[in-house]
Amino acid sequence: MNIPSELKYTKDHEWVKIDGDVATVGITDFAQGELGDIVYVEVETLDETLDKDEVFGTVEAVKTVSDLFLPLSGEIIEFNESLEDEPEKVNTDPYGDGWMIKIKISDVSQAQELMSDADYKDLIGG
Repeated sequence: MNIPSELKYTKDHEWVKIDGDVATVGITDFAQGELGDIVYVEVETLDETLDKDEVFGTVEAVKTVSDLFLPLSGEIIEFNESLEDEPEKVNTDPYGDGWMIKIKISDVSQAQELMSDADYKDLIGG
């Protein structure tokens, strides 16, 4: 199970990479494994400002559809448009080419509430 130590994590299985006041968000290797083959990623909240824990989109796998929850409050400034044609990138490279959105963070202090890689491993029993 791949859980990079430089990232932060949520109880909803999103990963967060913070660079200044911009956060890149995707779902974890564990989450994509649980979902199975991902066939569609939908994010209709581009350019919207949402609060932490609000739904920013959905990911659709062969057997299920799952909501995606915003890990930090802020404005969604970018969507990984390559996922429109190649949603399987979330399965093959969840921490790289399979990233989903970028957020302009409105409250950087919320990052302290995110989990470390060790905390996330404990959550999933890894």
